[in-house]
Amino acid sequence: MTAATRPGGPTGASGGSATGPDAVDESAGPADRTVETRRGARSGAAGLVGAATSGLFGFVLAVVITRGYGTVGSGAFFAAIGVVTVATAVCTLGAETGLMWALPRRRTGSGGNAARVLPVALIPPLAVAVLVAGVGVLAADAFAPRLLGGSGAAGPPLLALSFAAVPVVVGMTLLLATLRCVRPIRAYVAVQFFLLPVARPVLVGAAALAGGGLLAGMTGWLVPAALALLVCLTLVAGPLGVGRGAVLRPERADWSVFWRFALPRAASAAIDAGSMWVGVLLTSVLAGQADAGVFGAVGRYILAGQLAMQGLRVAVSPQLSRLLGRGERAAAAAVHRQLTTWALVLSWPVYLLLAVFGPAFLQLFGPEFAAGAPAMTVLALAMLVNTGVGNVQSLLLMGGRSGLHLTAALAGLLVTVSLGLWLIPGHGATGAALAWAAGIVTENLTAAGCARAVVGQPLVDAALLRAAAGTVAAVGVAALAGVLGAGREIPGLVVALAVLAAGCVGLLTLPRVRRRIRVTMSQIRGREQAAPTAADAAAASMKGR
Repeated sequence: MTAATRPGGPTGASGGSATGPDAVDESAGPADRTVETRRGARSGAAGLVGAATSGLFGFVLAVVITRGYGTVGSGAFFAAIGVVTVATAVCTLGAETGLMWALPRRRTGSGGNAARVLPVALIPPLAVAVLVAGVGVLAADAFAPRLLGGSGAAGPPLLALSFAAVPVVVGMTLLLATLRCVRPIRAYVAVQFFLLPVARPVLVGAAALAGGGLLAGMTGWLVPAALALLVCLTLVAGPLGVGRGAVLRPERADWSVFWRFALPRAASAAIDAGSMWVGVLLTSVLAGQADAGVFGAVGRYILAGQLAMQGLRVAVSPQLSRLLGRGERAAAAAVHRQLTTWALVLSWPVYLLLAVFGPAFLQLFGPEFAAGAPAMTVLALAMLVNTGVGNVQSLLLMGGRSGLHLTAALAGLLVTVSLGLWLIPGHGATGAALAWAAGIVTENLTAAGCARAVVGQPLVDAALLRAAAGTVAAVGVAALAGVLGAGREIPGLVVALAVLAAGCVGLLTLPRVRRRIRVTMSQIRGREQAAPTAADAAAASMKGR
């Protein structure tokens, strides 16, 4: 178990106290813990709203790109975004996770030692990013025909711009992690979930409407990152005491303590961040820009379906860390089961509708994207597995088992790449979807098995199975009504949504359903009054935490 999850673990070089806005004092009594759990509930609500907003505008951005640049142009655009995303994930070296761990354990302000972490966390990733950017810019002419084939003369400058922006995006990513630690969550949400996702479709759309090419559109996508970097610099300087006497020169121990924690997370973080974009880049190279554009558009829908799980993860991860850090595995498993049940109820209807009504959803991007319907169905079904096993990756990470998390991520990546090399040349976007789906299932089942072994408690219970069966039955009836009544196009989707809405309204009139929703949300948030109705003594043991 790492120091990150062990109560009373080291606070970094030269000590320091947990003074961040979301820091938890493990020695606090019940009254203090009540304050912390309420703060966690507010953070979870803010994260859920922010994730929903980000997902909505991410979808708007996908529509703007596909409508503005067509299949070939959007394929090049998505591939360029993939270059930035994957390169950024690699160049950060896990330092963003290290900042999230180190800063809350140090004193902030002009007399604190938190500011000393900044050079330690920023210098190595930025140095690597500058090196990668330089090599990428110089080699853009050679790489562009392979990565952005079909983009014509715009390919080399587009790729050069993408690589040149990597240091900016790396700096923004690290400062966003710093912002999350030294300011209340609303500041982080404002930048990460509002500024970036809202500004991007506006600027990219303006470039497309003005007749700008791919280079202008990509510039519109990158400008908000530079703006976010400046905003983060302004917001973190005050709390850290930068410019007001805080010491920025790190001690030798600061480097070893920080990077011993950060580096093991670097590889798995890069794989997680680049999971979809690896498929986009492989499709671009092996099947062409048109298929890459279709696959990128399908991927936007698939990732949007994870919003519920992402928002709920914000609320529950600190609680899981505390429980696992104290060795209270039964309670942690109970929380995980409740979280998985809630995420399943929110996410499975989305993926089941995407699987059945793929043609309707893809029509919003344009008629040329209809070829992505089989890929949509394949990936949506794979995401049922991802959501069904729950946040098993969080269980591993919060339990200090980042090595097992990396093993699962590498297994999924190996399957994705190997099958992609085999399937994409002959099947295009559908082949890429099959490869990614197999990788998703492999990673999640591997992580679930590891998490079950680490926690030593069952991660599935009867309530979860009943929720899964009920969700499939309800959405299945609604989807069948839509298909039989109006087909798989937009009219059929409207019928299915109407049937689902009527069913949800009917369920919410039942007192038992309303009571279960309140109990589930209380347990997810870790509230003091979390009811012991989780059907096992483990959930009852959480009372008062």
